[in-house]
Amino acid sequence: MRIRGAVLERIGAPVPYAESAPITISELELADPGPGEILVRIEAAGLCHSDLSVVDGNRVRPVPMLLGHEAAGKVVQAGPGVDLPVGRRVVMTFLPRCGECAGCASGGRTPCIPGSAANNAGELLGGGRRLRRDGAEVQHHLGVSGFATHAVVDRRSVVPVDDDVPPEVAAVLGCAVLTGGGALLNSAKPAATDRVMVVGLGGVGMAAVLVAVSLGVREIIAVDTVPDKLALARELGAGSAYTPAEVADQGVQAEVVVEAVGSARAFESAVAATAPGGVTVTVGLPAPDARATISPLGLVAQGRSIVGSYLGSAVPSRDIPEYVRMWRDGRLPVEKLISARIGLADVNAAMDELAAGHALRQVILF
Repeated sequence: MRIRGAVLERIGAPVPYAESAPITISELELADPGPGEILVRIEAAGLCHSDLSVVDGNRVRPVPMLLGHEAAGKVVQAGPGVDLPVGRRVVMTFLPRCGECAGCASGGRTPCIPGSAANNAGELLGGGRRLRRDGAEVQHHLGVSGFATHAVVDRRSVVPVDDDVPPEVAAVLGCAVLTGGGALLNSAKPAATDRVMVVGLGGVGMAAVLVAVSLGVREIIAVDTVPDKLALARELGAGSAYTPAEVADQGVQAEVVVEAVGSARAFESAVAATAPGGVTVTVGLPAPDARATISPLGLVAQGRSIVGSYLGSAVPSRDIPEYVRMWRDGRLPVEKLISARIGLADVNAAMDELAAGHALRQVILF
């Protein structure tokens, strides 16, 4: 079938992207779903730093690539062996889980090995690509390619949700909430008496703030360089908010520190702000060649630990229903993460907003 989607043509184009236009809105051919796959009509898709990191070259992927890894939509067609009915809303997640490898056996602690390989190759988990343009193949982005009117994805890349979950909420559950929330629920598991600090208040970091509020921890400390984000974190339930410089100057510390920036310097700051006996959970994705400097003695002598948490160490089929329950109960107001609702044609300018640090979650509505 013919679809329209946002295709990244080249990596590392100069900013502003609204002028250099590395992403084009293209007409593409989408193949029918094969065994174990579904065709989804996309309803909403969120813009994340993992999209920007491909555009700016921090995480190089093969191009041309149809972008978008955080999305939700409704099943239009199911391939052989798929248990989902037509019309069912699904949340798309950017790391499919085969359910059979050593990574999947870790309970979320490590990524699916075949899923990661497929993502790196620009393919679906079942192998190959389903996108073509002018006769040439187009790469999939993290098994989703959600910046489009429709997508064919592996069944193992989606989690069904009920229709009472709005499309934009469902989309944000698939990355921002899984990652930021999972840093706490799956990795840190803070006690009620712990202080929780979140370094970096983008969509992922602010989701961690929301989940920390829902857990009722002793104190939530928000850290960012953008005053508007610090103010919003206070509105959402953070007891205090600081710039990184203020944290360092005042010696502010917490038993649990979530680093959601994706830079070596932020990681160093997060470790330094971790109280004795505490844990630093890092979910940000810096450039592959980024390096940080920390004191091993500070870990040993003060009993600190550091935990890496990819996608919040999530098992999406387990975790997304839990976040839906929290949302239904009013304990997880995911709507507050959405800073703008935009159209597909706005995607280059939206990347500029993301790069400037102004946006939480901009959501493309179809």
